[in-house]
Amino acid sequence: MTTWNLNGTRHMVLICNGGTCAKAGADDLTLALRRELAERGLDPEIHTARTRCLGRCEDACSVSVQPENVWYGGVDEGVVRKIVTEHLEGGRPVKSHMTFHQLNGAMEQVGGHRPGEPKPEEPSGKT
Repeated sequence: MTTWNLNGTRHMVLICNGGTCAKAGADDLTLALRRELAERGLDPEIHTARTRCLGRCEDACSVSVQPENVWYGGVDEGVVRKIVTEHLEGGRPVKSHMTFHQLNGAMEQVGGHRPGEPKPEEPSGKT
């Protein structure tokens, strides 16, 4: 097993590879993110880790960027490029795919599926 030297690391990116995210292409997404970071020479500054589950199945694929505690949902390879360019390099979270962020010491939901609301594929029952 490899032990990473985290000195100089600015960000930790957690990529959900649990069941639902795996079905939505999390493995390819993980590889695309790592490729993008390598091509830009950001490997020494940004560490990535696959997780078993981030608990946001409705938002598959889910990605969390630390230490800012910004969570993204519906991430695909195009969104990965935006996260790398805008958030990791530019310091500006990608609001269009942000689901949660840290506010006043606690998490606040700003997008994604909200418990108690119909999932996008479920009819709302309203006509």
